Amino acid sequence: MKLVSRFEAATRSTAELYGLRKKAFIAFASAARGSQEQRDALTSMRNIERELAKRRFTP
Repeated sequence: MKLVSRFEAATRSTAELYGLRKKAFIAFASAARGSQEQRDALTSMRNIERELAKRRFTP
């Protein structure tokens, strides 16, 4: 899976972010432990979660 940056996450809709989060989770679970692919998926999930959290608390 391609790394989803914080900037890219900010440009996506909320629905797209939920879909990307699911893809990142699947990529994380299926990647070899400790691999670059697994680290990229984990970083993507963190970036997506930060953006979703930011949207939840913005009036």
